[in-house]
Amino acid sequence: MGDLMKKFNEDKDYLKIVNDILNNNEFKKLKEYKHHGDNRMDHCIRVSYGSYLFSKKLRLKTKEITRGALLHDFFLINNQEISLAKRIKVLIIHPKISLYNSKKYFKISSLEENIILSHMFPLYLILPKHRESWIVNTVDKFVSIYERYFTIKNSIINKFRK
Repeated sequence: MGDLMKKFNEDKDYLKIVNDILNNNEFKKLKEYKHHGDNRMDHCIRVSYGSYLFSKKLRLKTKEITRGALLHDFFLINNQEISLAKRIKVLIIHPKISLYNSKKYFKISSLEENIILSHMFPLYLILPKHRESWIVNTVDKFVSIYERYFTIKNSIINKFRK
């Protein structure tokens, strides 16, 4: 996964698809928000680039899956500064907030809309209607587990180094 963060920047075809999003000032703010022990922007890039690679192998709609995956967590709420009850609410409703923000700054297809809204299925009860939506849903879960694993692992290692 760490490799994905190095490779995406060298993939000209990927960058052509997402360049406008990556250069959007509101989207860039995601870098400031902690997410799974990293930051939300890097999380979105990992999910997007992983989904992009799957879509190319499976000959799916690469542009839509790549963009929808990049925008799936486009919400500017700092989970670290709110109560547990509000964090749970945000966890459940953030797909709607992400879609709202995505539509505000970009032209979103119905497929991208379903990718964004259904990425938290089954927690958020919007069913993925397309293969591309299921791919993003699955890649998001794997990336989240990976990020959590390395956060916990690094935390434990750092405690023993002290």
